[in-house]
Amino acid sequence: MTIEWRYTVDTGNDLGILSVTGHLGPAAVRRFEGAVGWAVVRGTGPLVLDLTDLRSWSTEGQLAIIAAAHRLADAGRSLELAAIPAEGSLVPPGDCPHIPVHSDLAAAFAAHSATHEKPGQARQWRTTGWPGRDTGDDRTGE
Repeated sequence: MTIEWRYTVDTGNDLGILSVTGHLGPAAVRRFEGAVGWAVVRGTGPLVLDLTDLRSWSTEGQLAIIAAAHRLADAGRSLELAAIPAEGSLVPPGDCPHIPVHSDLAAAFAAHSATHEKPGQARQWRTTGWPGRDTGDDRTGE
């Protein structure tokens, strides 16, 4: 079992949203790392990891998220989580960059709209297995 992902950049708010569906377990870690890499090179501001449709995550998946926080920090960006899976919370080690957790994606947007209110253009990239058909500037990732 693996994941599907969609990455959206809101250029007006300098915010990236990486939405993930499926199960973030050992079999999905490489694909998740690829999605994070995609986001790192295509954005400049904070990255919100939208876990609204993530069914579950394993210890390996949580470690991949912590590694993503380090990778983004090395690129001068931060990682935030929205709607973590119900079965637990992420407990990063002491040397991990701060990872804000929002109850849902709307709360994450609200946290950023207080400081950024410029109208922007959204660009999207997604895996070919992403559910539904998105509109806008879609590009297929991995």
